[in-house]
Formats: sequence, structure tokens, C-alpha cells
Amino acid sequence: MPLELDASTTTPRPAMARSLFRARAPGLRERALFTERLALLLETGVPLHAALQSLLEQTEQAQLRAMIAAMCDDILAGERFSVALARHRLFPSTYVNLIAASEAGGFMAEVLVQLVELDEKEERLRSTLVSALSYPLILLAFSFGVVLFILVSVFPKFAAMFASIHDQLPWTTRGLMFVSRLLTEHGAIVAAVVAALAGGAWMLVRRPDVRVAIDRAKLRLPVLREVFAKIYLARLLRVMGISLERGVTILATLESCRAVVPNADIQRFIRDLENDVTEGKGIAAGFQHSGFVPVAVRQMIATGEQTGTLGRVMSRISDSYDRELTRHLARLSKLAEPVMLLVMGILVGTIVSSLILPIFKLSRSVH
Repeated sequence: MPLELDASTTTPRPAMARSLFRARAPGLRERALFTERLALLLETGVPLHAALQSLLEQTEQAQLRAMIAAMCDDILAGERFSVALARHRLFPSTYVNLIAASEAGGFMAEVLVQLVELDEKEERLRSTLVSALSYPLILLAFSFGVVLFILVSVFPKFAAMFASIHDQLPWTTRGLMFVSRLLTEHGAIVAAVVAALAGGAWMLVRRPDVRVAIDRAKLRLPVLREVFAKIYLARLLRVMGISLERGVTILATLESCRAVVPNADIQRFIRDLENDVTEGKGIAAGFQHSGFVPVAVRQMIATGEQTGTLGRVMSRISDSYDRELTRHLARLSKLAEPVMLLVMGILVGTIVSSLILPIFKLSRSVH
């Protein structure tokens, strides 16, 4: 007689080599893909539990599979989808609040589409920042590598040649030779000191008072102030606009926005907004007293609150800031390129002159 085999017992477990790449915790891209697929299934009329079961079969990432399986169990136990999502760190409070509002209003598929757009905008902003900073950082790393190579490989070969005219050497040559000797003779000690300084700086940055000072400096430095203010405002207004348009209460929206912007000044500003709303003053009153919010934004938010279109106005401002921020970062990146090239030229010129000038002195003394 044929034996009936259970598929769950015959399916082999994934090998360790395959699971190495799946050990990474799911992030923004995985969440956006999960949200997009779930929205598509719900739009075609598939029930929520069946849609999650389908996603469970399609998902290969181990931790995300465990999350979806736990959600399926919670929904079978009678829990709301928003409650099931809140148990997992992958889904922030903004995500959970919007899903909770859509459950009450019956428009979950539309909210999921907006959440996909929200994650895509965050990813575009992150890509813009990375592309704007990558080229200057690559030039900086290349310059550091060239200088280190010259100090370790080239300067030691000229040390014996320059010993006879050590007192006549330029101060740049003497300084570079000292650094070269320090790196070649005591490289392990220098590396240990640099590592200790880096570790100490990392521990110092993690202190709450230092992080508050850094957050405050981000909104006060001449060049970076405008960039960080636009990034924070675009992210804050985007989340607030979507939440308010979908019926999330103002206090719940502000509470979920605390984790959206990791800046102490912005979080204090959000707490002040909560106090104004609790006292009945409204959101526009809190924006009027903020120093980093432009006057035009304050006026538009006040108009949106008066006309009952605050969510739509905030979303429009956020989209405008996204476009303006992209242009601003592109301009800064183009300005950074010649500055970095100038710095590289100064470094290389200083090193070359520090080698060539003593050689000319030696040649004149020989003649």
C-alpha cells in the first residue's frame, strides 16, 4: 500500500550556507515589498488571512517568514491586524496607526499603497544622500591612501640622503619625515592609539548629552542647517500628512512621529506640539514658534488648519521639500568635487615639494 507523506516532514531544512544571507534582519526594502504584495492581494479581493498565507509561501527571508506566521496565528486567534503588526519592530508606530485607522474605515488596501509610497520616498531620500556623499568620501579616502603610501614607502628611502642637511630641510619635510619614521618604526602603537581614539569617540558620541549637542548643532551650522532642516521637515510632514488624511487622530499622529526623526530638538518640538494640541491651541500655534520652520510653511499650515485640509497641505509641502532637497544636495555635491580636488592638489603638492626642494639643495651643495 502507498504511504501518505506529510509535506511538512519531508521538506528539508535550508542549509547553513544558504541561511547566511538570510540571517540579516528585514529592513525597509523587505517591508516595502511585503506591503506592496499585501496591497495587491487585498485589492484583488483576497481575504486578509489568505493573503498573509500566500505571502508566507512566497517569502524566503527567515525572520520575515516568522513574522508573517505569527501574524497569521494572531489573526486566527481573533486579533486585529494592527495589533499583530505592533508586536514586531519592523513596523513602526506610524505604520501601525495607519493600519488601525484603515481597519476602522474599511480602506486598508489604499493605506497599504500609501505606505509603499512612503517607504519608496524614504528610500529615494536615502539614495540621494548616499549619492551626494559618495564621491567626496571616495576622493577623501583615495587622498588618505596616497599620502599613507608615500609616507610609508617613499619617504624612508630618502631619510639617509637627507640626513646630512637635516637642519636645512624645510619644516614640511622635517614634519613628514617624523611622521614617516613614526609610522614605519611604531606602526602597531600608532594603530592601537588610533583605534583607542576611535573607540573613545564612539563611546562619547553615544552619551545622551553629547548626542543632544550634536543634534542641536545640526540645526545651527551654516551649511548643514538648511539640509538637515529640509530632511527633518520633509519626513515629519510626510508622515503627518498621510496620517491626518487617513483619519488618524492628531495626538496619535504626533506620538508616532517621535520615532520618525532621530533628533532631540525635533522631538522636543513634537512634544511642544502635543502640549499645544492638548491645551486646545492647535498645531499651527506650535509651528509659529519654531525657529527652523520657514515662514511660508507656517502660513500654509495655518491656512490648512483653518480650512480643514491640514493633511493634504502637509503632504504637498513634503513633496515640495523632497524636490528642493534633491536639487540642493546635487548643488552641494557639485561644489564639493572641486573643493576635494583642491585639497588633493594641496596635499600632493606639499609632499612633492617636500621631496624635491631638499634634492635641489643636495645637488647645489655637490656642485
